[in-house]
Amino acid sequence: MDMNRKEIQKARMWQYFLDAATEVIKEEGIEKVTIRKIAARAGYTSSTAYNYFTDLSHLKFFAAMRFTTDYIEELPAYLEKGENRIEKWLYSWECFCKHTFNQPEIYAVIFMENLGSVPEEFLSGYYQIYRHELIGLSDEIKSIIMEHDFAKRSALYIKSAVEEQLIKEEDIDLIADTTLMIWKGMMNTFLNRRRNYTKEEAARITLHFVYESALKMIPIDKREKITFHPEL
Repeated sequence: MDMNRKEIQKARMWQYFLDAATEVIKEEGIEKVTIRKIAARAGYTSSTAYNYFTDLSHLKFFAAMRFTTDYIEELPAYLEKGENRIEKWLYSWECFCKHTFNQPEIYAVIFMENLGSVPEEFLSGYYQIYRHELIGLSDEIKSIIMEHDFAKRSALYIKSAVEEQLIKEEDIDLIADTTLMIWKGMMNTFLNRRRNYTKEEAARITLHFVYESALKMIPIDKREKITFHPEL
């Protein structure tokens, strides 16, 4: 019973701090988030905030997760466009590119910033408190969003493409790692303004490179089975 009360108290306090963080992000951007600023807006001291969040990166991660709802809600519709596992995976990349380059600072915090801890533990902790965000999601979608390691997420998802004889098992990790590096490279380029790309251009170019790199791993006689018409 005590444990249940503690969990309820933790959820309530998280709600206060994350609501405050969400307001700051909307008004000033995630780069302006500080423990002191969030605590003050929530009506508590910084020391109280540190009772619930290890450090600033911890708080920023959870705050950033609050902005991924649109991506998670749209993902099932994108997956439905594909007829086989590779097509579904490519359409999931289209959805990911669309949302990540629309909110680059948010997704950089989630997937690129040094969190100083194990991201998987952060993610598990987030959905422990916000279980309602998983309600109604298929097991397929849950398996995607609950895996923080994006390369591992890709590898697990496209594994069944081996059974469809679209890729070789020994190429799975290479495809997953290569496409992740493509996204990270473009995201870094975009955030640091190394190229004068619009959000739409960055998303479209990234998706093109992902598609071309994956296609090279598919046997030539099987490539005709891949139909991919992104709308980016």
